[in-house]
Amino acid sequence: MEYPKVDFLYLNEEDMIAAGVKDMGGCIEAMEEMFKLLKAGNYRMGGANGNSHGCMVTFPTTSPFPEMPVDGPDRRFMAMPAYLGGRFDMAGMKWYGSNVENREKGLPRSILMLTLNDKETGAPVAYMSANILSAYRTGAVPGVGFKYFAPENASVAGIVGPGVMSKTALAAIMSARPSVKTVKVKGRGKKSLDSFISAAKSDYPQVEFVVVDSIEEATRGSDIVYVSTSVPTGNLDEYPYIKEEWIKKGAMICTTASLRFDDDFVINRARNVADNIKLYEAWEEEYKPNAYNTIPIPAVRVEDLIVEGKMKKEQIDDLGDVLTGKIPVHRNKDEIVIYSVGGMPVEDIAWGTIVYRNALAKGIGTKLNLWNKPYMVV
Repeated sequence: MEYPKVDFLYLNEEDMIAAGVKDMGGCIEAMEEMFKLLKAGNYRMGGANGNSHGCMVTFPTTSPFPEMPVDGPDRRFMAMPAYLGGRFDMAGMKWYGSNVENREKGLPRSILMLTLNDKETGAPVAYMSANILSAYRTGAVPGVGFKYFAPENASVAGIVGPGVMSKTALAAIMSARPSVKTVKVKGRGKKSLDSFISAAKSDYPQVEFVVVDSIEEATRGSDIVYVSTSVPTGNLDEYPYIKEEWIKKGAMICTTASLRFDDDFVINRARNVADNIKLYEAWEEEYKPNAYNTIPIPAVRVEDLIVEGKMKKEQIDDLGDVLTGKIPVHRNKDEIVIYSVGGMPVEDIAWGTIVYRNALAKGIGTKLNLWNKPYMVV
C-alpha cells in the first residue's frame, strides 16, 4: 500500500468461488500447515491466553426492551480475531451473526464475513464473504484427521447430521480416503437428507449412499464416523451418543459439535485427540466447572475429567504433536480415535489469506477505497 491512502479488496461469494475457495485438497494442506504453526507458537487468538475461540454476544431469555432480541436456537453474534505467521503472516477477524430462524427467510443459519488486516498498521486489505470459506475450513480440519488417523483402506463412512458442515466433511473424506465406497447417512428430516444425498451423488457417483435410521446403524461397520448435529446444551442426555460396542476396531470418530460417549470408554480405552489442546484448556478455564455442559465437544469432557482427577493430561493428544512427529500417528493396533474439532479463527485466516492472494493474482474482486487521506489523524 501507498499510505496514507487505503484501498482493500472486496470479494463476494461468487468471487470466492472463482478464487478457489472450494479446493478441498488445497484447504486440507493449508490446515495442516496452520496446525504446525500453532505447535510452533507462531499465532495469536483472543483472550489473555491467546487461545480463545472468540467473543460472543448472547441474548437474555426475556427482555424489558421490545427491540432487543431474546435467546433462541443459535441466536448470537461473535467476533473471532487472530494472527497467523509463517507464509500466511496475516491478521484478521471473522464476524458472524446466527439465528436458526434465518432458514425461514431463505438464508443460512449463520452469515459470516472475514476481514484481513495488515499486521503493522491494522488497515484492511480484504473484506470477503466467508460462509463457503468457513464451511470448507471446517471440513478440512477433520480432513487432516482423516488423512492421518482413518484406516488407509477405509471403505465405509457414517455421517450423522447431513447439513452444510457434513457436505464439506464428505468432501474431506473423499479427498483423504478416496477408497470409501459406501456412506451411511443419519438425519432427522427428509428435506435435509434428500438435499445432502442428491448433492453427494452428483459429486461422487462412484459411492453408494445409504439412509439409516439411527446413530448405531451409522456407526456399526464404519471406518470413519463424522457427527455434526445441533442440539441444546446443558442436558447431557440430549447429546448424540455412541456406544463403544457399536464402533469398529481401528475406526476414527470425528465431531465438530456435540457428541457423548461413556466415561469409562473415554478414560480407559479410547485414543483422544484434539485439534488444538490449548483451545480446550481455554474453554475449561472460561466455562468451569463442567465446561462440557456449555461446549459439548468430547475433548471438553476430557478436560472436565482431568479437572475431576479421573484422567491425566497425557491421556489426550494434540494434533500438532502428531504432525510434527513428536508422538506417533497410532499408539496401539486397532485403537479407536476420537478426534475433536473446535474451530478456530486462525483457520479462517489461513484459508482466507490463500484465497485472497489467489484473487489478487487472477484479478478477481472489487477494489474499494477506505480513504485517500484520513480526516482524523492523531
